[in-house]
Amino acid sequence: MIRFSLFLFATVVLMQSNAQEKPAEKDSVQKMLNEVVLTALRSKQENLRVPYSVSTVSTQNLSNYSPRSTPEALQGLTGVFIQKTNHGGGSAFVRGLTGNQALLLLDGVRLNNSTYRYGPNQYLNTVDMYSIGRIEVAKGTGSVQYGSDAMGGVVQLFTREPAFANTNKKWGGRLTGKFMTGGMEATGRGDVSLTGKNVALLGGISKKHFGDLIGGDTTGKQSPSGYDEWGMDINLKVRLKSNSTLQLVSQLLQQQHVPVYHKVVLENFKLNEMDPQQRFFSYLRLKTERSSKVFRESEFTLSLQEGTEGRNNQKNGSTVLRKERDRISTAGFTADIRSVLTKHWSACSGAEIYLDKVFSTRSDINAVTGVTDQKRGLYPDGSTYGNYSLYTLQHINLGRWFIDAGLRYNRFEITIRDTSLGKVNVSPSALVQNAAILYSMSKSTALYFSYSSGFRAPNVDDMGTLGIVDFRYEVPASGLKPERTAQSELGYKWQGKKFSATAAVFYMDITNLITRIREAGQVISGYPVYRKENTDAAFVRGAEFSFAAQFTNTLDLKGGLSYTYGQNLTRNEPLRRIPPFNGRWLLTYRKGQHWFASAEWQLAGAQHRLAQGDKEDNRIPAGGTPGWNVFNLYGGYQVKHLSFSAGFQNLLNEDYRTHGSGINGVGRSAWLSATVVF
Repeated sequence: MIRFSLFLFATVVLMQSNAQEKPAEKDSVQKMLNEVVLTALRSKQENLRVPYSVSTVSTQNLSNYSPRSTPEALQGLTGVFIQKTNHGGGSAFVRGLTGNQALLLLDGVRLNNSTYRYGPNQYLNTVDMYSIGRIEVAKGTGSVQYGSDAMGGVVQLFTREPAFANTNKKWGGRLTGKFMTGGMEATGRGDVSLTGKNVALLGGISKKHFGDLIGGDTTGKQSPSGYDEWGMDINLKVRLKSNSTLQLVSQLLQQQHVPVYHKVVLENFKLNEMDPQQRFFSYLRLKTERSSKVFRESEFTLSLQEGTEGRNNQKNGSTVLRKERDRISTAGFTADIRSVLTKHWSACSGAEIYLDKVFSTRSDINAVTGVTDQKRGLYPDGSTYGNYSLYTLQHINLGRWFIDAGLRYNRFEITIRDTSLGKVNVSPSALVQNAAILYSMSKSTALYFSYSSGFRAPNVDDMGTLGIVDFRYEVPASGLKPERTAQSELGYKWQGKKFSATAAVFYMDITNLITRIREAGQVISGYPVYRKENTDAAFVRGAEFSFAAQFTNTLDLKGGLSYTYGQNLTRNEPLRRIPPFNGRWLLTYRKGQHWFASAEWQLAGAQHRLAQGDKEDNRIPAGGTPGWNVFNLYGGYQVKHLSFSAGFQNLLNEDYRTHGSGINGVGRSAWLSATVVF
């Protein structure tokens, strides 16, 4: 499989070197690096001129392939690997790191809060895919631009934007339905839109039912794994003056009775579920443009978030139903100033404040006597977490040369009141920096080198967890210091008329790694006891390659390969949960704007390099996770106000699992989606 992938890569490179420069229509190949991206520089720039590795999921991609969830929209994206603890989860691995070591943003607002945990989780799945317009992933950088947690990189989701129009107010709408074989999905979505000279609005409501996931040829139905979901969102923009706008974005999503499949199957649980899995998100943003050099663009954002996670579990043979509930309220304020100081020098500077408060409860209910025993929650109730930072990013454009450099100072105020730890006040801080240089060898090629330091401050999950997490029992820890990374990357970008390609190699040092240390001989409720400590040093190295080739005006091929190698230096063993070699190829035929057909090959090699924690993880098969190949077909047709799309998944019905996941991938199946616009 790997040899064939390398052979195909070499073939495409030879095609490029022998291709003639003929005019081509505007297509996805030409747009690959000409597209404007925002995340890596915190300001708009053509991808070809960005000295970092950035991958994107476009609006067209989301529409054509109708992913079931936001995490699944990232499957196959070069340099991103999706693991799923359960069907209601999905976590993006970026440069070998995930969970609280990769930062999630929604329109520039941090989603990561003080209880985000290490490893594959559900947080990305609490953003409705239908509310998203596009996705950017900046790899290997982000702590200077956005603060704590961006060790592996940044996944930024952009909501669908309403647009102003030079006409009178006009209302519109859209209805979408999607159905999947085996009862695995039934989705309905309704949207409303308003366009006008000074007011623009987009809003929608989604209702989804996901049945039990049916795996490949030997697994079959994985029960229980299905759940229900509903969500609503609104994006309102008001033009105050010709140079200023006010924007309100608000979202609410709730998932109900989300089973943790592997817990029920492997750990003797009668019931193990999340109910509810809920996220409320809202921000108000004032944006102003001026002719001033220093205050060319100003953005002030007030945000309010509340995440709720309920957990219900009961062991077989037990009379006790345990109900846990965590609620994290977050208030945020950011001020961003974009400056154009000279013809060649621009800057982006600002301040950010995020304040968390954690509420955590637990009730043990005896089903026989009806007696409820109130106990300490998973986290210390009433814990607070303050995140304060100042940053500046400098961009220098000297013709063929582009230089990027930045600094961020971050300070945290963490207060935990716990029965076992007592009152703990911690004030960690970090000063991080990055620098990058890009040289445009021609109008279509660029070579870059970047260095980014990163960090993750210890959070309430690290310091205050008490209870069963995954396959272990965690106890609180104190005195933790921020994790730190130092990453260097060398990359090449090429944008032609018929061929585009990017390639990057990287090396990342990790120090002060917060790891779970097993307490020798201690067992609680049948689970081994662990405590977190700053003990380890590690490194991650790897390479990524992506390309797009336009064979004719109607036929194109896209693809990418990723390789990551992680090693824990302290323990002299592999780093945990490192993704295997993986890639994706997508061949697409388009006939005008009316219809398309695509054939997709997603692949992953075997992962036999296991840390001791991997070997103890019941989600990973003994000896490692086997490699897999999955083949899919897609198609779509559009006529006037009606469009259809369909997918045929896992044609060979291969039974497979992405490394580190708690549930297998979908088997042979099909889905159909229809949308009417009015």
